[in-house]
Amino acid sequence: MSRDDIEGIIDIDVSDLNIHAMQVVPPIDDHPGMRLVRGGGFAMGSDDFYADEKPVRRVTVGDFLMDATPVTNAQFAAFVAVTGHVTQAEIAPDPRDYPGMHPDDAVAGSIVFVPPPGPVQVPGPPVWWQFVHGADWRRPQGPGSDLTGLEDHPVVHVGVEDAQAYAAWAGKVLPTEAEWEYAARGGLDGATYAWGEDLEPDGQPMAKIWAGDFPHRNLAPPGLEHTAPVGSYPANDHGLFDMIGNVWEWTADWYAATPPAASCCGTPAKVSAEDSVDAASPTPWTPRRVIKGGSHLCAPSYCQRYRPAARFAQPIDTTTSHLGFRCVVRL
Repeated sequence: MSRDDIEGIIDIDVSDLNIHAMQVVPPIDDHPGMRLVRGGGFAMGSDDFYADEKPVRRVTVGDFLMDATPVTNAQFAAFVAVTGHVTQAEIAPDPRDYPGMHPDDAVAGSIVFVPPPGPVQVPGPPVWWQFVHGADWRRPQGPGSDLTGLEDHPVVHVGVEDAQAYAAWAGKVLPTEAEWEYAARGGLDGATYAWGEDLEPDGQPMAKIWAGDFPHRNLAPPGLEHTAPVGSYPANDHGLFDMIGNVWEWTADWYAATPPAASCCGTPAKVSAEDSVDAASPTPWTPRRVIKGGSHLCAPSYCQRYRPAARFAQPIDTTTSHLGFRCVVRL
């Protein structure tokens, strides 16, 4: 693969994708594919949904550039072609890190959504998740699958270390939770969704979330049962696509069940890796990062996390078929 080929993959022009932008900020010459987000103060969190979003607090962020879309399979493939990076899902775990693990279970793979054959209790045990030996970013549904036709879909089955490695290679970093949420709001301070107060204004879907009866009945068109091409839904007023739905996105912040209070100047206090550990976890010590945005598996009947304020705790040793990332450059 030549340098020109790689640059052609990396520098995707979102104006060429199948998109219907409400307002797209002109791209930044030195950072193609990124959008300028002017910093400011905003009301972070929500008092109306999940407990870990409370309380609403005033937070301030600075100016930054953000990738207009989640990192795609094509972009990640370019990174791997240059660096030879091997992702977490492609490396078998060490049984010594997981007391009680049988050596036969120490195989490379990742967590894949597999719909049950019929209705199940929701909420209830998440029987729709399966560890699939051989599932990784190249084979998102496991052996026998590939990326044909998915080049412009978000990359999945990437761990936070994989995301950080890509970001470092690209001269970028992962966003903080506050930066991510501020960007997702698109200037609509305090709104429930990234586009206002209605989930589907005038019946128009605004994000790639679950269509049908979760988790067994998927009404998405053929080829779109999982992720969708980036930019398939309207951009917000920062010119950013897929901030809600499609795939969850890693952030740089450790998770705390109670969000840290902001300081006098609006900057959230830092959470340590130790603070992020779930004491009820069967693994001895697994830190968790904040992920944001919800995914194509979020449904009104199950996971109403298709909102800027929503957040989730993701163990750093776990990769899934609905989790990706995007990057920022701070100014």
